[in-house]
Amino acid sequence: MRIEISRYDHPDATELVRQVQQEYVHRYGGPDSTPLLPEDFLPPRGLFLIGYHAELPVAIGGWRSQDSDVDGFEDGDAEMKRMYVVPGARGAGFARAVLAELENTAARAGRKRMVLETGLQQPEAIGLYESSGYHETAKFGVYREEPDSRCFAKELN
Repeated sequence: MRIEISRYDHPDATELVRQVQQEYVHRYGGPDSTPLLPEDFLPPRGLFLIGYHAELPVAIGGWRSQDSDVDGFEDGDAEMKRMYVVPGARGAGFARAVLAELENTAARAGRKRMVLETGLQQPEAIGLYESSGYHETAKFGVYREEPDSRCFAKELN
């Protein structure tokens, strides 16, 4: 897989974001309502990646800077958003590759901790994060009061 830095509003990213939102509708009954803007993912305060396999977009993920002035975050946080691999490409290590690149780029940008929110209806995502060194942390964001929401964190080097 080839991983490229992209804009959040790039057509390939837009299509995969549409697909991940449909995945949320299927699993949770509605799309993710976290407010996101394309500029949230512009360096140096954020980054968005697209993974290509056989020249087709198959994976996405991004991070945006957060600090303690936002409820539940700490100074130096990078909040991961829109991690997704198309169903036909799952199980090939693409999610792990995008995750590693997100962590590396956030650390190089001076971020100290990667944080993310997911839910109990995504056990494969929870498994990926736990097997990659993430631990459950205090809830943050728009879903912090949702009982099925889980937040994870990992210190970056």
